[in-house]
Amino acid sequence: MKAKATLKQIAKELNVSVSTVSKALNDSPEISEQTKIKIKEYAKLKNYKPNVIGLNLKNRKTKTIGVIIPNILNSFFAKVFSGIEKVADEKGYNVIMCISNESAEKEAHTLEMLSNGTIDGFIVSVSEEAQKNQDYDHFSAIINDGTPIVMFDRIADGVDCDKVIVDDFDSALNSTQHLIDLGCKNIALLSSIDNLSVGKLRAEGYLKALENNNIVVNHDIILTTDSEDDLKERIEKVFQNNIDGIFALEENDSVAALRITLKKGFKVPEDISIIGFADGILASRRLSPSLTTVSQHGIEIGEVAAKLLIDRLESKEEHIPYETVVIKTKLKERESTRKL
Repeated sequence: MKAKATLKQIAKELNVSVSTVSKALNDSPEISEQTKIKIKEYAKLKNYKPNVIGLNLKNRKTKTIGVIIPNILNSFFAKVFSGIEKVADEKGYNVIMCISNESAEKEAHTLEMLSNGTIDGFIVSVSEEAQKNQDYDHFSAIINDGTPIVMFDRIADGVDCDKVIVDDFDSALNSTQHLIDLGCKNIALLSSIDNLSVGKLRAEGYLKALENNNIVVNHDIILTTDSEDDLKERIEKVFQNNIDGIFALEENDSVAALRITLKKGFKVPEDISIIGFADGILASRRLSPSLTTVSQHGIEIGEVAAKLLIDRLESKEEHIPYETVVIKTKLKERESTRKL
């Protein structure tokens, strides 16, 4: 592997100061174009790579953003990261992605590890364990030390910071209402994310839709848990109650709902109409019949989160009010629901 040159080595070889090399590589107007070209070409020849952590020491900026997501298997988080990276690249920022694996301890360790000068700010979706225990002290500590955080999707209401969310309550209410408008009178609710803030909001939206339509709540067809395995073990009991609609609150819940419906011999959507929260290709288009889904616009969420953080990092104002941006979801009708 070709060795990387340092600023000192380049300066010595070209018989100029380290300061001149640094300024030339950063396009300083103090250095002539001829000298800039000479230094840049030599640096490229010698495989010089800047020390990102050491950039802009005067204002302690690394031009690097830390992103912490709960898990890497969820396509929603992959889309959000794509949006973050797009904006970061446009603005000249690097991105470091870490995965908490739903652990509050790992989340806190990652925040502490990267806030030592490696990054300028964080974009985070809160871990399952932190939300379950309502343990958010590690976020407050980082913010109090002067490192900004933008939370998305899963947020901590008690932490003052910028946030990007979707309209979970309203979209659940509207989705349930859509099933009611299709003629569904016995709509099951399936959720394996009852311990998460988004899961609770979506369940509340479902219940509000029933209330608005004077439909009596049937607890036998409401299955809420914090485990996919538990949901899969208990889901068949729901079908003993003559359901004609299903609203699933997470992508895997949506897939499980469709598969068990077909397995038990029901026709979709003739017998049972299904709507699920899902941003992935698997749940929406690759299943047969394809699923009607609530699209969360993951890429847009990532773009907005990155813009919020970078705007705060680059602002010259000291006290900018925190902002919560709500991204509107969209119901994408496919084959798992009847047409109005």
